[in-house]
Amino acid sequence: MTHYFTDNRSLEKNRKEHSFRFFGHEYVFTTDNGVFSKEGVDYGSMVLLETAVNEIHGSVLDLGCGYGVIGIVAASLNPQGSVTCVDTNPRAVELTDLNAQQNHTSVQALVSDGFSEIDDRKFDVILTNPPIRAGKKVIYRLFAESRDHLYNNGILFAVIRRQQGAESAVKELNGLFGNCEVVNRDRGYWVLKCVNRTNLVH
Repeated sequence: MTHYFTDNRSLEKNRKEHSFRFFGHEYVFTTDNGVFSKEGVDYGSMVLLETAVNEIHGSVLDLGCGYGVIGIVAASLNPQGSVTCVDTNPRAVELTDLNAQQNHTSVQALVSDGFSEIDDRKFDVILTNPPIRAGKKVIYRLFAESRDHLYNNGILFAVIRRQQGAESAVKELNGLFGNCEVVNRDRGYWVLKCVNRTNLVH
């Protein structure tokens, strides 16, 4: 069985377009077989964006970008900044490039297992709707790597459903960052916010 967080380019293509309205702006996203939430924008991603919208600035990373919704919306909200989108799934990254073009935004999209292709770059904001089905070991590694790739006072926003481990994620993030706030709850989705205070220099 193939998963949306793996290289599944062998799957038959079945591209479709979906519209998404956010903050008065209409976006059009192309999806395909083998990517997360191919029938339209996931509710968790929308809640994450609505919660983080006023804090998206500077250098932004969409971690586990899928077909690019979070990163592309972030780029349109943050035209003076920069947005990087990463995913382990090459088909998803290809769609992110396509969707950035058709929504007239600029992002850098990379095939990357977490931060494997990021090197030592740091970010002001990391946004993630993590691949829950990949398991806690993978997700908690992404959380730890996020801390190491944030500037001092950089922010991690993550959205997780309560029944899929949000409470244990809060404990894990508190251990990593020394802080984790549940800044929104909506239909079982929790948006978690952590501020990196471990680095000495921005």
